[in-house]
Amino acid sequence: MDTPVPPVGGGLPSLYGAFGRGINLLLALALPAPLAAAQLPGKGEPPISEQTQLSGGVRPNGQAELSLRSADLSFAPDPAMRRMVARATLVVAARRDVAAITLDLDSNYQVRSVTVDGRPVRAQRPDGQIVVARALARGKQVSIAIAYDGTPHVAVNAPWDDGMVWSQTPDGRPWVASTTEGYGCDLLWPCLDFPTGEPDVATLHITAPKGLKAPSNGRLLGVDTLPDGRTVWHWRARQPNTYAIAINIGPYEVIEGSYKSRFGNTIPLFYWHLPGEGAQARKLFDEFAPTLDFFESVIGPYPFGDEKLGVVETPHKGMEHQTINAYGNDYAKAPEGFDWLFQHEFSHEWFANQLTAANWDDYWLHEGFGSYMQPLYGQWREGDARYAVMLEAQRNQIANRAPIVRDRVLTEEEVYEPSKGGAGTDIYYKGSWTLHTLRWLIGDRAFFDAVRRLVYGRRDPKPGNFTPRYNSTREFEAIVGEESKRDLSWFFDTYLRDRALPELVTTRDSDTLRLGWRTERARVFAMPVELTVDGVMRRVEMPNGTATIAVPAGAHVVIDPAARILRRSVAVEDYQQWRQQQQKPR
Repeated sequence: MDTPVPPVGGGLPSLYGAFGRGINLLLALALPAPLAAAQLPGKGEPPISEQTQLSGGVRPNGQAELSLRSADLSFAPDPAMRRMVARATLVVAARRDVAAITLDLDSNYQVRSVTVDGRPVRAQRPDGQIVVARALARGKQVSIAIAYDGTPHVAVNAPWDDGMVWSQTPDGRPWVASTTEGYGCDLLWPCLDFPTGEPDVATLHITAPKGLKAPSNGRLLGVDTLPDGRTVWHWRARQPNTYAIAINIGPYEVIEGSYKSRFGNTIPLFYWHLPGEGAQARKLFDEFAPTLDFFESVIGPYPFGDEKLGVVETPHKGMEHQTINAYGNDYAKAPEGFDWLFQHEFSHEWFANQLTAANWDDYWLHEGFGSYMQPLYGQWREGDARYAVMLEAQRNQIANRAPIVRDRVLTEEEVYEPSKGGAGTDIYYKGSWTLHTLRWLIGDRAFFDAVRRLVYGRRDPKPGNFTPRYNSTREFEAIVGEESKRDLSWFFDTYLRDRALPELVTTRDSDTLRLGWRTERARVFAMPVELTVDGVMRRVEMPNGTATIAVPAGAHVVIDPAARILRRSVAVEDYQQWRQQQQKPR
């Protein structure tokens, strides 16, 4: 049932002082007296609706025709009560004429006022949304200010289940974080909850309890101290991913440094960590520069060098929050000699934050590339053996339950949840192996030129000559075709749009070896194959998907000895079934 939001005379003032604001709202909207501990919301509380749980998908009421020129967001979370007072001022523009302005915001928040260009208006509150009955013509924009407060949803198991994480440090001080990738930005702020809903610029004002810090996205503009000792941290970020806007609060210590890029610019480095972790924190911080050098040398310039490379320790595993990546891997050691979680989340600065998938259906562009960067970094550091070992670990997790790409507008859950037809973790591991095979097929030069064009929109990126961009699977396929000068639709259709992997069928009769590709849907799969005959390597082209070659009778033949090709393996399938049986209760 729609609930109208009454106008409030004159609206409420903005939050903070040093940037032309007052602190009146924060003081005026005092929260109720503290609740007993038993009354505090626990994991999964308060529940969210189906509407709020949806992120992406087909948009209602012309919402897809809207864009955000800017978002000015003020968050004042109260860890003791697990509540939040907030305000958002959004400059909303229309790509085409729209009859009303629809924003997404969790119904667990009570909207106190809405103004449009400074004038109070009535707004409707259908489930999980704010609808302002204001027509907006193509090319026009308005400023909408929304004051709201309430009890944010508490994550059950962040970052796989989203919401606020209200935790404590070992000495009992508040340690707070947010994640919104799965259920969307509307868990925190009134937004356009679909991938292309990024604001051109976001300015954040985050209030931290006395003695705590609030690192967040972008550049730090300044810190104000309120009369009661709380501090307000002001940040500004350029075109942040909608789910990348993050709240982090804790008694952080910070390690700072800088990196002189191979492109000539100097990039600030920051790691906010909990007290008492100095030695471990320093070792992780020491990984920042070499990891950054890898990405800049292999992919291209760090996209946000004018802001920072920032990492913050969180009470959850991790998340690619733009320029303030969440880290919760407990400084785990690994045989490859680097922290995979830090490296994976950092990879998303290129493959999620600089390049953003235009539709959740294209999300393998985030996670497939993000996952491929770990073995690629292993190869860059140590060579082919490390690359092969790390890829093998990914290969054994490919499930093939659903296609990676379905060529339609999807929600996040329709991609991630196998129960809803999603490919689940295959967007990570099958996506990674698809890239591994593609790289071999077209060669390093064409592959990395295509990747740079995907990420930056050009082959020659340099600081200042590119901006964050959206892209899709189809556009990547077109780029690869141009760089390789080949029609590779058979490749992408098989690996991305088929559920099953291609199978290489072999028969041998005396001195003849026959090879043939079998795909889930009938097509010519023109993948060449390497093989050794008594230790001598040869490459067999298969333009029609088949080949017949002569081999000496009794010769030892090994097909694809370097594991170049992602293909069906009965051994892997048997292993996966055995593992599932082992994990069942006895």
